[in-house]
Amino acid sequence: MRAARLIKMVLLLQSRPAMTAAELAAELEVSERTVTRDAQALSDAGVPVYAERGRTGGYRLVGGYRTRLTGLARDEAEALFLSGLPAALREMGLEDAASAARLKVSAALMPSLRDASSSAARRFHLDAPSWYHEPEAPDLLPAIADAVWDDRLLRVRYRRGGGRDHADTEVARELAPYGLVLKAGIWYLCARAGEDFRVYRIDRFTAVEAIDGRFERDEDFDLPGFWEERATAFARSLLRTEVTVRVSERGARLLAYSGDRAAAAAALAEASAPDRDGWRTLTLPVESPDVAYGQLLALGPELEVLAPEALRARFAAAAERLRELYR
Repeated sequence: MRAARLIKMVLLLQSRPAMTAAELAAELEVSERTVTRDAQALSDAGVPVYAERGRTGGYRLVGGYRTRLTGLARDEAEALFLSGLPAALREMGLEDAASAARLKVSAALMPSLRDASSSAARRFHLDAPSWYHEPEAPDLLPAIADAVWDDRLLRVRYRRGGGRDHADTEVARELAPYGLVLKAGIWYLCARAGEDFRVYRIDRFTAVEAIDGRFERDEDFDLPGFWEERATAFARSLLRTEVTVRVSERGARLLAYSGDRAAAAAALAEASAPDRDGWRTLTLPVESPDVAYGQLLALGPELEVLAPEALRARFAAAAERLRELYR
């Protein structure tokens, strides 16, 4: 705990010409007496902290002293900035703290490494939902990752899905590999093909060859934003049918966890007003009746299927079997 505080004190003094004991105490959340002891400890350890008395006095580092994490290579510095999960940090209210930590580390890095955080963010994104699935690393992933980090064009062969009634076909492409995404244990490549940005499953590549020379990266390309947009569009494209249901107040809260969150929110926004028992009727987009059966059954007595009739009958049969089980 004290070691972390001493490091923070050095970084604070490094970032400003001077700081009073009161200012340091407020930043470090300790007493001014503790600041005095910490300054002495740093001085004893060889860090040139100088205390100047008087109204304009304070603590400062002598002779432009700076500490740098000189042991970090570029790839290590970039990897350091992959350790955060932006969405999870935001949901836990830790986004500001994480941002401050990254700024402090950036301030301590050699100037040639200070773009490591943005460099890593442009090239790698972890889509946190379903993160607990064990990822499978495709054989060609290391070669693709090297090209992503080095901004090298790729000549690839890709096995494109032919759909339910058609065989896969293999196509040749020349790609500018912008970034990698790990989603639910599956690796994806976001790349520019011609003028368009597309998403490719890495386990569908059958051959990869790096081309000499680097491509010019579009600095406005936002990997997390691009992925979110494509993932949302893909999820909505799967919702090809509809079911009509009634949900209780609790069921309405649980609905977002039983399928597509955005589709559930949109359906609830257009649902009927609550009846006298607090239940609302809504039309919910789903992938298929079979998928809806598996997803909505989890809501138990908080949801009633009204249509289609065949799905309602399946729920009624399931309820009857449960009644017999718990009789």
